[in-house]
Amino acid sequence: MKRNVILIIAPLVLLLAFALPATAADVAQGKCLSYDQNAKTIVIEVYDTSKSKEHPYGKSTGKQLTFNVANALIGITPQPGDILRVAYTDGEKGKSAIRVMNVSKQDIMKK
Repeated sequence: MKRNVILIIAPLVLLLAFALPATAADVAQGKCLSYDQNAKTIVIEVYDTSKSKEHPYGKSTGKQLTFNVANALIGITPQPGDILRVAYTDGEKGKSAIRVMNVSKQDIMKK
């Protein structure tokens, strides 16, 4: 009986352990204002989600966010003006990027 309970509970615990980190990240998208490789920070001007022909990545909200990228996976190296999508967690020491995707340069590479 005890073995059956363990066989039922163990997969549920493993499933929960893998599901929690996947749902813990937030995402922000916007224009790169600066990328400091020495300080390991990226600052973006956040865009909203209303896309149009004039604003294919959304419109600026006027809000700026700074991310610590010390442990982030960074695709194509960001430069000021690039459109970035940043998956991050918000902790005691601020926003820590998990992954930084250079959306504008990925779009160029597809063409």
